[in-house]
Amino acid sequence: MPARVRSYLLVGVEARPCEIEVDLDDTSLERQTIVGLPDTAVRESLERVRSAMGNAGYPFPRGKTVINLAPADVRKEGPIYDLPIAVALLIAQGVIRAERTGLDLRRAVFAGELALDGRVRPVKGAIAAADGARADGMSAFVVPADNAGEAAVVEGISVFGVRSLEEVVGLLAGDLDPEPHPPPDVGKLLRESPAPVDFAEIRGQEGVKRAIVVAAAGSHNLLMLGPAGSGKTMMAKALPGVLPPLNADEAIEVTRIYSAAGALAQGQSLVTSRPVRTPHHTASSPAIVGGGIVPRAGEISLAHRGVLFLDELPEFPRDVLETLRQPMEDHVVTIARAHGSVRFPASFMLVAAMNPTPRGDVAPGEVGKREMARYLSRLSGPLLDRIDIHIEAPAVPWKELTGQASGTSSAQMRAQVAGARTTAASRQGPGIPNARLPGKKLDELAPLDDAARSLLGDAITGLGLSARAYDKIRRVSRTIADLAGAEAISSDHVAEAVGYRLLDRRV
Repeated sequence: MPARVRSYLLVGVEARPCEIEVDLDDTSLERQTIVGLPDTAVRESLERVRSAMGNAGYPFPRGKTVINLAPADVRKEGPIYDLPIAVALLIAQGVIRAERTGLDLRRAVFAGELALDGRVRPVKGAIAAADGARADGMSAFVVPADNAGEAAVVEGISVFGVRSLEEVVGLLAGDLDPEPHPPPDVGKLLRESPAPVDFAEIRGQEGVKRAIVVAAAGSHNLLMLGPAGSGKTMMAKALPGVLPPLNADEAIEVTRIYSAAGALAQGQSLVTSRPVRTPHHTASSPAIVGGGIVPRAGEISLAHRGVLFLDELPEFPRDVLETLRQPMEDHVVTIARAHGSVRFPASFMLVAAMNPTPRGDVAPGEVGKREMARYLSRLSGPLLDRIDIHIEAPAVPWKELTGQASGTSSAQMRAQVAGARTTAASRQGPGIPNARLPGKKLDELAPLDDAARSLLGDAITGLGLSARAYDKIRRVSRTIADLAGAEAISSDHVAEAVGYRLLDRRV
């Protein structure tokens, strides 16, 4: 009778059940076969499992061995099936007896890569697998010790971290007292998250700091335009420090993405601060939005609930930048392949920086204007329309650079952002910033007084703005009003929002 062990397979950032079946026939010639759409790493599992079992002192079956990974119509990849295959082989040979195990094998899930000497190495997606196992009614999850802290974040399932195949056998044979890994204190981890750069360290740029407060309060996309050395990159790195901290659900959501991508640091159980991704301008479209034969998360998904910072924006290939347009609107990215499609979350704030010209500054006169226009023309109008705030970051004067007085700090900016977000949450519900309000809700919740409506109409007509720019101005105006504690949007709020459409006036 075939032996059965449960594991999981990753589809994007979601885990789906996978059953490992082993059937032995010692009357036939020796032959081992893995079926169920295995990739190369899975097919190589047999050699790793054979060596690990032998070096740990356990027999490897002789005769015909068939290993089936179900469901058979979904491709399996990676070395995560080493441990469940080894456990299934040991059960099939009677080394592990299901009726005597320390765990209920019918409600246990296994995952892990085996070293040739029997050690158990970490794998990707442990937190997603723990969440899926809990949802499927499983009670135990046996994982590599390095993944135990990550999987234990999920409540409602006992996680057992193991370091060797011998330890697994001892656990299942009842020789070891099963001790679940203690769940981490998620609240404490989030409170102790290290602070990024403080805005107080940045001299001058009070106008840009104000724009950053508006962007953070409403989750608006932001573009900074200024000469080299004006502090654009430093301000982008400091921006997460004024955003609200991750809550527990958001932290687990981000951790799932990083775990599935293999981007968690060794020993890290939880992503505790908002991610900031800074891809180089030579990055390809699959690197930015995700892709591959088996789709993987790209930079925009790794920036989920955080910031995607694109420095030297016009230096990115235009086709790469255009791929951002749909995720910026929908906050998810769908990667389609012949065997199906995978959706990755991509709710991020785009923060971009650029110099006015390739050389970093602007030459005087008409020559400089033409040079700047050519450089700005690398950015398409539809992309600029999707960026809510365009702000100029001028060179910082000598007196401000050498002055003793510090500027607005991150703590002060964070307090303003928190107040505006609280106002917005009381009006439209938690987790829905002004930048993500549905159109009908925006009409209802962003009323303009007569003067504001007249000013906005003049701006749209005079600057030749698009319908999307009109929508962005209203959203930014709503956020500015929230920062001011105003219920209705006045002409002052609209005037400031229109002032943030810098590139609409230059291109």
